[in-house]
Amino acid sequence: MTTFAGRKAAGIENEHVRVTVLEEGGHIAEILDKRTGVNPLWRPPWPSIEPSTFKKGADTWGSGSEAKLLAGIMGHNLCLDIFGPSSEAEAAAGITVHGEGSVTPYTITVLANELVARAQLPLAQLAFERRIVLKNEAPGVFITETVENLSACDRPVAWTEHVTLGPPFLEPGVTEFAHNGTRSKVFGPPDFGESDLEAGAEFVWPNAPRRGGETRDLSVFAERTRDRSAGFTTHRIDPAAEEAFAGAFHPGLGLRITYFWKRSQFPWLGIWEENRSRQGPPWNGNTVALGLEFGVSPFPETRREMIERGQLFDTPGFRWLGARERVTVEYRVELTTAGN
Repeated sequence: MTTFAGRKAAGIENEHVRVTVLEEGGHIAEILDKRTGVNPLWRPPWPSIEPSTFKKGADTWGSGSEAKLLAGIMGHNLCLDIFGPSSEAEAAAGITVHGEGSVTPYTITVLANELVARAQLPLAQLAFERRIVLKNEAPGVFITETVENLSACDRPVAWTEHVTLGPPFLEPGVTEFAHNGTRSKVFGPPDFGESDLEAGAEFVWPNAPRRGGETRDLSVFAERTRDRSAGFTTHRIDPAAEEAFAGAFHPGLGLRITYFWKRSQFPWLGIWEENRSRQGPPWNGNTVALGLEFGVSPFPETRREMIERGQLFDTPGFRWLGARERVTVEYRVELTTAGN
């Protein structure tokens, strides 16, 4: 075991990449490209602590049900079995924003080129395993995840891979994005600060409608660099595509990170933008982050809202887990440099 940003962690590496996983919360905190020395994933600008040490009432991370998550969030976190806020009743019962997967302790086993992180989610009655493999004969990071329903009931779940990018890789007016989504929509609720996008508007990537009739090019992060900005848009992956992808490229660093996954397993990509918009703690008006969030649900919303929505663009907005069922998904991450 090792530490990362003062947190308990474990990692694996080869000559190309180093991957670091936090013991509490299971976050993939680092996918470091050794050629450039850059980790594209987000490291928040506020103090990071182990979720087990979080105490309610601390102003550092805010006062809502997301405070415990924010106190320990980093990089790529898991949203299971909700994607978005917990209900008032769920919050009172201990369910945090995005579910237990991002705050629970993990048991981590490390082999030469493989890391396995396992966790029990007692409130959700789920078991989770993430297996990360580095292959010498093939570039990239290969990830397999298994969720087991420990209950005797069929149940609807959200399951989203909340990949968040941050500086120096994420730079306003510079970092570029691409994916194979074919229908897009702006998230409606005003939960994303100073968003200039037209709530509920449907569009074709990358030109999202702004309030007032103009459009904004979402293929470049926070293109209007002098302004604060925020927002969330969802993108249905091309139904004709077997493989989905979402990636980002920093021309100055010459580095690209791309996630690939099976469209049948995760049909949705959400893009969350935060460019110094949120003023309260822990954001404090100085946070720059962007989420590439692929999963089974189009929007971050409560469990009831997810179920009542049902689907969007003729595509399901959650998935079912049968009683005692085990489901396995797989995806990979590739880091490439300019010219490769």
